[in-house]
Amino acid sequence: MTTDEKELRTKMLKAWRFLYQRGFIEGFGHISGRLPGADTFLLTRHSLALKASSSDLITVDLNGRKLAGKGDIPGEYPIHSEILRARPDVCSIIHYHGMHATAFTTSEIRLKPIHIMGTLFADGLPIYDDPRLVQNTQRGQALAQVLGTHRAALLRAHGVVVTGGNVEEAVTAAFLIEENAHRAYLSCAMGKPIWIEDRLAANAAAELLKSRGPFRRVWAMVEGETKA
Repeated sequence: MTTDEKELRTKMLKAWRFLYQRGFIEGFGHISGRLPGADTFLLTRHSLALKASSSDLITVDLNGRKLAGKGDIPGEYPIHSEILRARPDVCSIIHYHGMHATAFTTSEIRLKPIHIMGTLFADGLPIYDDPRLVQNTQRGQALAQVLGTHRAALLRAHGVVVTGGNVEEAVTAAFLIEENAHRAYLSCAMGKPIWIEDRLAANAAAELLKSRGPFRRVWAMVEGETKA
């Protein structure tokens, strides 16, 4: 096992524990990480609980073949294989059933940035309209097409998929999209939500991406909450 793979495994396990402890996963969800220089990726096994180890990360190829690891491959592995195939810039993907973000797929109100950290999604949050599980290549390809070049997509009446150039970016996206959705939900409950204007949101996002501050801050939280 290379040093890069060991580091990837460590980060994926920390991300898993962080999201599980904070209620993002709770039995439903999975994280993947592209292995450097190969058409393979690591994927959290099916039915993984909070207590996880390196052996719970399955090595999978882009055709969904299990190459190593214990346990079963999640049925929705095409989410990961097809997005990784379509997006060379993506090295980590998280799928989970976010309560607040998913609620905006079952409402006439479309989720937009309503908080400064939500501007990381200023380029849009497309909705994949099929609520069924993404259990085959065709649905995985359809989801990847809806996602396009965006950082994240919502799955109608189902959940969320977020991407990142590394694990740190992916876990930050998961944390911040749900935070933005929660704030938006509260605003909607009080009346008409006041979204951040599109151009201002884009400018704010550019500043955040340049500083990398949100990614460093959320990963510091991950490190702090997953120490042995």
